[in-house]
Amino acid sequence: MSKADSTPTEKLFGSKTRAKLLNLFFENPDKSFYVREMTRVINEQINSVRRELLNLESIGVIKNETFDNKVYYSANNKHPFARPLTDIFSKKIDSNRDKDIKESTWEDYCRPVKHYLKGLIVTNRLPGQDGIDLLIIGNDKTKKLTRWAEVIEKKQGKPINYVIMTPDDFTYRRSVKDRFVMEIFEMEISEIIDPEKIIKP
Repeated sequence: MSKADSTPTEKLFGSKTRAKLLNLFFENPDKSFYVREMTRVINEQINSVRRELLNLESIGVIKNETFDNKVYYSANNKHPFARPLTDIFSKKIDSNRDKDIKESTWEDYCRPVKHYLKGLIVTNRLPGQDGIDLLIIGNDKTKKLTRWAEVIEKKQGKPINYVIMTPDDFTYRRSVKDRFVMEIFEMEISEIIDPEKIIKP
């Protein structure tokens, strides 16, 4: 591609791959991606993607974390340039933008454990209020859900009070109107992830 054929953003940021990555991260500022996923989404070679990830990470506009032997990259929303980059690349500029991001966040968080997680309830527990922040439903024999909850704690930047239940335990407790489970449903719930219809009959 000649310089004359470059788009304005490619000219501004000096690289087609870099511009595509910035677009991916800052159009989706609360999502994380692993390398091979990025190569598919932006349709660029893996070596070029890795090179530009190093460049972007070196200046701090993106960050990474490892989960389940995969390195996930995401926008660094605390960087001074985060807001301008979001303004440049985000297409979600209407009044529903914050709502759209909020709704996509937990779906994204759950993606690394989708084969283990059978359900999730996220509450709006106020500081000092009794109760839990997360009810995680799934089998945790390998402790993947426990490690995932610890990652979520880091993402949220605050301690999270969570409980993990097996699907059978949750179903039984709900059927007998167990006080602990009933109190969760009495709290303000901000998100329910229910891929197997365990929570919502």
